[in-house]
Amino acid sequence: MSNRKATSLETTLEVRDSCLCLHLQRAARAAARRFDRAFRALGLTNGQFSLLMALNRPEPALIGPLAALLAMDRTTLTAALKPLVRRGLVEINVDLVDRRGRRLRLTSAGQTLLAEALPVWRREHRALEARLGDADRLRAELAALS
Repeated sequence: MSNRKATSLETTLEVRDSCLCLHLQRAARAAARRFDRAFRALGLTNGQFSLLMALNRPEPALIGPLAALLAMDRTTLTAALKPLVRRGLVEINVDLVDRRGRRLRLTSAGQTLLAEALPVWRREHRALEARLGDADRLRAELAALS
């Protein structure tokens, strides 16, 4: 005989209906699918677009601060970079100040693709914001969580 306590269906429904983490995950997945579909013709995912945009800066980025900006661990970031490097969109070089570090920069092909993707992002972003009541408030509340 098991000493395990069963969780009631009422508890399951309570968590399903009220869990902020679950609702945030579902919304994030829906938004990710939306942008993935929009970027598909360019051969990009929403995550790759965000990564390319984060690299759109005057000076090459270090992996650690970039991972923190994107709320990723370094291992996940390194894995996400591989297809972009293979496509010639991102270049990884040794940091001249600390030879153990790596600097990431967009190549000219990466800059071109990012410029092509930006109107797609703007269109989808406008449509998504139109579905929300107060996007600025949502952004502020989400920022407060992170």
